[in-house]
Amino acid sequence: MNKLLANCAILETKDHEFHYIPNGYLGIEEDTIDYIGEKKPAKVYDEVLDCHDILILPGLINTHTHSAMTLLRGIGSDLPLQEWLFDKMIPVEDRMQYDDFQAGMELAMLEMIASGTTSYSDMYMEPALEAKLLEKSGLKANICRVMQGFDENQTYEENGRGRQSHELFQTYQNACNGRIKVDYCIHAEYTCKPHLVEAYVKQAKNDGARLHIHMSETRKEHDECIKKYGKTPAKWFSDLGAFDIPCAAAHCVWVDDDDLNIMKEHNVSVSHNPTSNLKLGSGFAPIQKMLDMGMNVGLGTDGAASNNNLNMFEEMHLASVIHNGYHHDPTILNAHEILKMATINGAKLQGRNDTGEITVGKKADLIGIDLTKPHLKPIIDPVALIVYSAQGSDVVLNMVDGKLLYDHGKYLTLDEHEIDLHVKAAVNRLFSNQ
Repeated sequence: MNKLLANCAILETKDHEFHYIPNGYLGIEEDTIDYIGEKKPAKVYDEVLDCHDILILPGLINTHTHSAMTLLRGIGSDLPLQEWLFDKMIPVEDRMQYDDFQAGMELAMLEMIASGTTSYSDMYMEPALEAKLLEKSGLKANICRVMQGFDENQTYEENGRGRQSHELFQTYQNACNGRIKVDYCIHAEYTCKPHLVEAYVKQAKNDGARLHIHMSETRKEHDECIKKYGKTPAKWFSDLGAFDIPCAAAHCVWVDDDDLNIMKEHNVSVSHNPTSNLKLGSGFAPIQKMLDMGMNVGLGTDGAASNNNLNMFEEMHLASVIHNGYHHDPTILNAHEILKMATINGAKLQGRNDTGEITVGKKADLIGIDLTKPHLKPIIDPVALIVYSAQGSDVVLNMVDGKLLYDHGKYLTLDEHEIDLHVKAAVNRLFSNQ
């Protein structure tokens, strides 16, 4: 079925730059945008949606999160990362069962759909379950099986996670007409031994996979890696071959100029997670320097236990202002750069060349925000309006591959009531005896 979005404001993309159409039409043939213009197209569409007072923009791409950690929202607040992770997060995660992971993932999908995310990169357990939930929800995601290993004497075969990653890749890579992609994933330098990383990266390269990692999130991580190995985390990963395949590195707060040169040389993409980095006291990533070097930088929320939400509009807003204050320069990270990070750059980081932009020929991964809200008037600079003024709660439409997932508060692919029951049951199991 094809459909026409009529009488809408549109933020289209030409040559990777945003252009505003105050009142126009957007045509969709199956899953692809086939018309954008101010005049009504001659083509007759099967369905016409009146989108008066709605601004259509590219769906937002969350380049780093841990979906099922929605169940850990509020746990371990106000602690440094290492204590937060090992003393608070991992003990709860060790108690999580299959149904708990499902409830947490479903809750994350509801939250992301309602706040304008159309695709996300996840790093968590039970990825095969997530693939099944993604098929139902209609969202896009890069999923993975996380590689970890703390025992120097454990062989790669004994670890088993490499085999699991390979099986996941073989089963789900490009499933659901490409909505699902499978990344290889190394949790971090401090949670994995070098021999495991080296073997894992070789296997990922053989599979033609992308890599998703945490890197240089805290000063403690940075300093202890130098103490252990005589090199920074970026150099450590590079020397083990991790950057010889397409790699997305989350955080990258504590990176020096040598690290940045290594990353630039190997085309490493960065996922900037400003809320999490501030909440955990990690610091300020040198994002403007990365962009000036021509590096690809996307935006991510991190998990709901370190944010504490999955709202990409909030992430855009925060990223757009914190660096200005830190550098005492209001010209850093302008609104256009921020919106690119949340859309175009995110698609590149995920290895998706068919989304992230409203352009004829791209997938119809779109969201709509309600322009009748008082804080969205007047529309003088629409990109600035999106980055500095819009809220996740302003989203009234969410569409992926031309299929509506959310329409004015109604979920069209997921049962909100049923998921709420799953979440309550999971929370009771995990925390009733605490």
